[in-house]
Amino acid sequence: MSQRQVLQVFEQYQKARTQFVQTVAELATRPQNIETLQNAGVMSLLRPLLLDAVPTIQQTAALALGRLANYNDDLAEAIVKADILPQLVYSLAEQNRFYKKAAAFVLRAVAKHSAELAQAVVDCGALDALVISLEEFDPGVKEAAAWALGYIARHNGQLAQAVVDAGTVPLLVLCIQEPEIALKRIAASTLSDIAKHSPELAQTVVDTGAIAHLAQMTLNPDAKLKRQVFSALGQISKHSVDLAEMVVEAEIFPAVLSSLKDPDEYVKKNVTTMMREITKHTPELSQMIVNAGGVAAVIDYLGESRGNVRLPGIMMLGYVAAHSENLAMAVIVSKGVPQLAICLAEESEDHIKAATAWAFGQIGRHTPEHARAVAAANVLPKLLNLYLDTQSSEDLQVKAKKALKSVLQKCTYLPALEPLLYEAPSNILKHVICQFSKVLPHDSKARRLFVTSGGLKKVQEIKAEPGSILQEHINAINNCYPEEIVRYYSPGYSEALLERVENYQPA
Repeated sequence: MSQRQVLQVFEQYQKARTQFVQTVAELATRPQNIETLQNAGVMSLLRPLLLDAVPTIQQTAALALGRLANYNDDLAEAIVKADILPQLVYSLAEQNRFYKKAAAFVLRAVAKHSAELAQAVVDCGALDALVISLEEFDPGVKEAAAWALGYIARHNGQLAQAVVDAGTVPLLVLCIQEPEIALKRIAASTLSDIAKHSPELAQTVVDTGAIAHLAQMTLNPDAKLKRQVFSALGQISKHSVDLAEMVVEAEIFPAVLSSLKDPDEYVKKNVTTMMREITKHTPELSQMIVNAGGVAAVIDYLGESRGNVRLPGIMMLGYVAAHSENLAMAVIVSKGVPQLAICLAEESEDHIKAATAWAFGQIGRHTPEHARAVAAANVLPKLLNLYLDTQSSEDLQVKAKKALKSVLQKCTYLPALEPLLYEAPSNILKHVICQFSKVLPHDSKARRLFVTSGGLKKVQEIKAEPGSILQEHINAINNCYPEEIVRYYSPGYSEALLERVENYQPA
């Protein structure tokens, strides 16, 4: 066989390998092919090609494995069991930028499925190789490495700590300063995934100067970048007062409120979530957001949104109102109560209704004036219905009941209380009757209205245990009226009168 023929054989072999990996990589993009590829034993065929002499074959083999691993955790597990990861990690330090991107993609695709698979990626020494890739000149390699690190860190605090211990955070902060938008996005996302687990991890991110750089990007026109920036600032803020104050001190307010009008739904949601995480800590932080116009802006946002994206806004209003009478009044004055009533009516998900009920409780529990604002929006019968509805989740029932009691214990606005006399069970009714017993002795107009509206008659029909608190409140109401009026409205009085008529003997 001549030298030319030998070369032709090698050329054909190379072409065949190239065609094979390209075809597998292409087939792996379609879900319907995955099972067939798996059954054909494609993993064991791709593995040796990761060490192929031809760089494009190596890269395409890695790309094919990444696509398979990305599909489901079974395939990702198969890659771990086939001992492919150490090979990839070794090559990550040695090969060209195209291979590095493909290898980082495989590591990310394996790590994303579960903490166990992410731990397998860590155990094979991937972190050091990925950190080296973060220092590469090529932004695409940095991006692929940052992405893989984020997928490892997101699962739990232990994995995030391992990512931090590898020295990634200063490099990620450098990445968010790079000009490439895609790299900024992924680096901000990874910082968010690290910061979310604990105050200590969030502090590590803050100590590298991340807040100042993230704050500079809050007004960037790129929506996907803003999503990640606000997410990271929210994850930092949530852990402690000190961390939330550091975010506020970066002077992002009131400028970031303009993002509540952003066309991107997730930008709006993440800004509101960040504000929720800041306001929950102290009255001072809440007051700062109120002063910046944050409450009014969030109320407008609730009016323009639907579904789950409303949840952080609803909770933020509840946190603000919970801190003090003045802050709760700020929510009322900004027309927060009617907007929350609309949310309660429009939303079908129990967890959103539960958060709204909780927010009403935080607003109305301070003084009679606060309670009146909630009651006047006709919210009390709705809360009662949610509490009594057997279809409501347990959490919704608990929160509706608690909110109802909180508002009732302060409410002296009788027109809103009266409908509850006819529907409320005894454990709620005692609070309603209690409020009537407080107001009626001091208000002659209310006493008259209570008679003409049928309220007094209804009270006489309530069967209370002798000596119970409910009975005491009923007695207090009855003591506001002449005895004959109380008797007149008592059940059976008309029959007793008729009986007297029948038994009456004219002179």
